[in-house]
Amino acid sequence: MASVFKRGRDKGKRGAAWHFEFIDEKGKPRMRKGFTDKGLTQQLANKVEAEAKLRRDGLIDLEQEGINQRKRSLIEQHLLAFENGQKSKKNTEKHVNLTMTRVRFIVNGCEWTVLGDMLADDVEDFMTEHQEDKDISNRTYNHYLQAIDSFGNWLAHPKRRIIQTNPFAGIPRRNAEIDIRHQRRALTAEEFTRVLAAARNSGISVQCYSGEVRARIYTLSYMTGLRKGEIASLTKGSFNLQAAQPIVTVEAGASKHRRKDVLPLHPQLVTELKDWLSELGPKDALFPKLGKRKGWKLIRKDLELAGIPYRTAEGVADFHAAGRHTHITELLRNGATLPEACQLARHSDVRMTMKYAHIGIDDQAKALACLPTTWQGIGRDSTGGDGHSVAEPDAGSQDEASGGNNKSPVKNEAFVGSCQSETADAETDEKWRRRELNPRPAMHPRQRLHV
Repeated sequence: MASVFKRGRDKGKRGAAWHFEFIDEKGKPRMRKGFTDKGLTQQLANKVEAEAKLRRDGLIDLEQEGINQRKRSLIEQHLLAFENGQKSKKNTEKHVNLTMTRVRFIVNGCEWTVLGDMLADDVEDFMTEHQEDKDISNRTYNHYLQAIDSFGNWLAHPKRRIIQTNPFAGIPRRNAEIDIRHQRRALTAEEFTRVLAAARNSGISVQCYSGEVRARIYTLSYMTGLRKGEIASLTKGSFNLQAAQPIVTVEAGASKHRRKDVLPLHPQLVTELKDWLSELGPKDALFPKLGKRKGWKLIRKDLELAGIPYRTAEGVADFHAAGRHTHITELLRNGATLPEACQLARHSDVRMTMKYAHIGIDDQAKALACLPTTWQGIGRDSTGGDGHSVAEPDAGSQDEASGGNNKSPVKNEAFVGSCQSETADAETDEKWRRRELNPRPAMHPRQRLHV
């Protein structure tokens, strides 16, 4: 039985707490603080000791008991740990803030306090109501589910095992293809040339960049397919123009998929880069503070100066579309294969590359015109006007025309032999068809009768 006592320094003090000592599930003596009332402390000691005995006897599952205790823990403390884990993975600050904002939005909207409150049905009901109220797209809806799903995976990771399974796994996603709110379009080569000329001749500054600098940004984006953040990370040391094949290197910290990327450079771009980099130090940024600028404002102003609409029925021509989308589309228009375009775009799947390829009806007609038509001339010497073969006159016809005795082709022995051969082949084919429809039963060789 557990013993209840007051510690030596608390003896004689009114209002001092009682303590009790018991044997835990591992057989070790433990001491725990009770209440100021001795009777209540004795009841607590008896309960704790009884539970310890059940654990020693195997009547209480220790693992399940630990999971139940963690389910009663506050969600906020796990959110803080999850945020620190996201930062430790070297994710960008923008990604971490966006993910945590979406996770906390769902947690607060579902009014969860402890881990045991988290239910998939609550998430689905809340997000459905939010989509109807705020008219968010299916893609944005999926992004919220992706954020809360990542939090559930983090909780259920085998190294942590805070909860047994991810409660948000299996929540159905919405089809983003039927609800596209921001359709992009690629520029044609002629439109892109006009944009460069408009930027260089504008004489105005947009987002703190002169017309010449904006033209350089557009050129680099178009000829490499790099994203705005990746272009912003480039320094003079990112380029190797002296190699046999000049290259540009995007460090893993700036790349979207967090891997180091090495891309070849166009010969014309190499010529221009030599002038751009001549006055920069090894670690000087090529376009300082580009990552904090709004790319759509840059391109929209220059599109306006060039007389090209920013938004059309095909979509918008923002910075990403004018650079990366145009880069991939022009690669395919000018003979690059789909695997080559996928590698240059650094996509893991060609299906993603196809979303960047804006192949219109004119491109399809041009490809169709390249279809070879040599088949039209095959057999022209031995065919009629409609392409069917013309039968050669047989011997009987020649004899008849010349007044010979063979007035009927049936009397021709060669003709009769060929007819018999064709008849035999037809009969053989018919037998094989019947045999395939009604196969002969398998018999042992000794059981066959020879007549």
